Amino acid sequence: MRLDRYLVPMPDSYHMTPDEFRQRGAEMVEWIARYMERVESYPVMSTVKPGEVRSQLAPHPPLHGEAWDDVMSDVDDVIMAGITHWQSPGFYAFFNGNSSGPSILGEMLAAGLGTQGMSWVTSPAATELETLMMDWMAEMLDLPPKFSSHSTGGGVIQDTASTSTLVATLLAREKATDYASNRSGLEPGLAAYTSAQAHSSVEKAIRLAGIGSDNLRLVAVDDTFAMRPADLAQAMEADVSAGLTPALVVATVGTTSTLGMDPIRQIGEVAATHNAWLHVDAAWAGTAAICPEFRHLHDGLELANSYLFNPHKWMFTNVDASAFYVADRAGLKRMMSVSAEYLRSAESESGEVIDYRDWQISLGRRFRALKLWFVIRHYGIEGIQHHVRRHVALAQDLAERVRRHPDLELAAPADLNLVCFRHVDGDAASEAILERVNSSGTAYLTHTKLDDRYVVRVNVGQTHTEQRHIDQLWELITG
Repeated sequence: MRLDRYLVPMPDSYHMTPDEFRQRGAEMVEWIARYMERVESYPVMSTVKPGEVRSQLAPHPPLHGEAWDDVMSDVDDVIMAGITHWQSPGFYAFFNGNSSGPSILGEMLAAGLGTQGMSWVTSPAATELETLMMDWMAEMLDLPPKFSSHSTGGGVIQDTASTSTLVATLLAREKATDYASNRSGLEPGLAAYTSAQAHSSVEKAIRLAGIGSDNLRLVAVDDTFAMRPADLAQAMEADVSAGLTPALVVATVGTTSTLGMDPIRQIGEVAATHNAWLHVDAAWAGTAAICPEFRHLHDGLELANSYLFNPHKWMFTNVDASAFYVADRAGLKRMMSVSAEYLRSAESESGEVIDYRDWQISLGRRFRALKLWFVIRHYGIEGIQHHVRRHVALAQDLAERVRRHPDLELAAPADLNLVCFRHVDGDAASEAILERVNSSGTAYLTHTKLDDRYVVRVNVGQTHTEQRHIDQLWELITG
């Protein structure tokens, strides 16, 4: 074996020194601050073609480290052209995906600390702050007491709602099979139920949990696009008659297409007749419950076994942060805990601490609670309420304009911050509105289909959207 290649004189370190980091870090904060100031000047929707970003970057990794200024030059000249600006006040597409100054700073601190919070002993502050933040948010939303860490349940920060729903589905499967699948593989014959308007993550969870898409029933919705409890009851009875076991019902508070609100209480009563797990997905609209006047959307939540909402949608906290609650945390540990010797500690064995690795699928976990702590302490409850109410008011203003316009009509209820509308002349005219708005560069809308008709969606909820942005959007809509 030749060793001469290891004898070439090498520098002592390739690391960025603290002084270099101090300089470049200050420059990065300034870059981000300038971006926040000028984000409105960028075309909201990226216009690059497929492969265009990659074609402008080096095809192979560099052997020698490059100058930091060259890296940032590529950010400005190449990366930024491929960014769709979710933080633009003209972003009305999909759903909220907000950030804020306190959240960014909290994320920066979490990255600097580099904490791996898989167990209490690996960083006690990461675990205990997370437990506190989940209890804070449960109090802010006035969730049932059983979801508090002071009761039988508690909360954990997952990465996204898709993961939260998957964990809920796994818990439902284990409950229906008395945890047999943890031992000998999945027993056949389970069925699950959700709204025909539910998020695609429900079907993904059903697949990953081994229940299978064929055993997922998409229950019909009413004219407000909410699940029909009577149809749910019929579907569950039919499956029981066919020898299947109803295992899971997923109710949605704020569907992606229409912000439809499933009636939790009636659905929970139906689920309880078959001892099925009730999971409530409030990923988008759950934040609204911080305002007392919107808490009716959670009516019946005491019947749920699990619940989620995403602070990274409408609570000014950057992705990723999904708040997942269970009424009985013992089931999580029973299902998830696999304790190798190198993970054991006296504190864990004592049962006095939480090891959040037992509450999620992966082992490793980021210090997500830090940015939530920063956001809540900066805004306070009243600050978050103010901005949520402001977004709802702006959406209601837009909805009223649609109602008054002779050529437009609402396609779904506009109770919170989503306005779904269409042109009375049909799909082509509706699609033309969306294309006109998106081609302007100042706003970005997306669409859905309801009753097989093309519908334009306007989600009013970006952190910095103001009345003047809605006025500007309306001018584009009406052409």
